[in-house]
Amino acid sequence: MLWPDAIRKNVKTGPDREVIAVYPYRSACPKTVWRRLISEANKELTFAGYTNYFLWLENPNLRGVLRRKAEVGCRVRFLLGDPDSDVTRRRESVEGVPLTVGTRIRITIDELSKIADVPGIEARYGDDHIAMSVFVFDDEMLVTPHLAHLVGHDSPMLHIQRQQEDGLYDRFAYHVTELWNGARTITDLVPR
Repeated sequence: MLWPDAIRKNVKTGPDREVIAVYPYRSACPKTVWRRLISEANKELTFAGYTNYFLWLENPNLRGVLRRKAEVGCRVRFLLGDPDSDVTRRRESVEGVPLTVGTRIRITIDELSKIADVPGIEARYGDDHIAMSVFVFDDEMLVTPHLAHLVGHDSPMLHIQRQQEDGLYDRFAYHVTELWNGARTITDLVPR
């Protein structure tokens, strides 16, 4: 019977049903997707990217949005690389670009310091996520596995929505939880 095979090819029925979209480059994901995910999140916003630098450039008034989200009970977390770590220095050597990894991290820290007085906004250092960024928006996430010698915007990205237990979403959520639990609080994040 051909009909069920044709349906299976066009309708997601297995673990892949959690994959909403795939982009060959993170930069190919429309800004409208990022804005929608950030604006619609009510429970959790987790930005586990090594620098998260691009977020401030591509999302107008991100500080104000994060402040409002946290003030109504949304948990906002940033997991960053340590700008002074050996991992960061090695990555800067690989990338060899003028806007260094450490500088990009410090820009995010500077942005976060402007909202550090808001309860519910947390930031930690952890170098173990240098090879993959995971951005969580309630039950959706964007995942970027970083390819060798490429910066984040040149690496592919998956848009995932939780549909089942122990699926892709839960596996990546576990990864972020473990990294977060092993990370250390950024103590030099001083409110301004």
